Amino acid sequence: THAVQCDASDIRTLQELGVQNMDVAVVSIGEDVEASVLIVMALKELNVREIIAKAVTPLHTKILEKIGATQVVYPERDIAIRVATHIVSPNIIDSLALSTEYCISEIPAPRGFIGKMLKDTSIRSMHRVNIIAIKKTTTEVYKGKTSIKEIVNVAPSGEDLVMEGDVLVILGREDDIEKLSNLK
Repeated sequence: THAVQCDASDIRTLQELGVQNMDVAVVSIGEDVEASVLIVMALKELNVREIIAKAVTPLHTKILEKIGATQVVYPERDIAIRVATHIVSPNIIDSLALSTEYCISEIPAPRGFIGKMLKDTSIRSMHRVNIIAIKKTTTEVYKGKTSIKEIVNVAPSGEDLVMEGDVLVILGREDDIEKLSNLK
């Protein structure tokens, strides 16, 4: 594997670089819509299998998808959604949408869960969500230097204890996660 940075607006340059033999091409030009469209078209013409392109507007996204970009990223929109989610739901640390209804979110462990085993929280029956991981932060001092480590317990069992400062990684419906994140 290797990465190439070049003026990709010239199809001959792309051919000389052997772009047609590459597995993935990333078009990170966003502001110059015309250039990004022309580059994606050239890559498609050269039969590049996977083309990831950056868009700056919803229309730009549609155009890139129509002409053959296999994945379109829209960083400004994605960040705006994350910021808006944090403003509306300040107790949700981070969230990843899986569909229009379901997501994976990180929330601080609710106070009522502290000191309890997962099986004693009745999280599935009462809150209709699943805990898929527990993140714990520990502080270590070694030779006078302090470091903070994050330990992630993936697929925790019902016997795992929820502690103060834990972050729960939860899978469920957005509205159910929102309700759980607001528990005191």
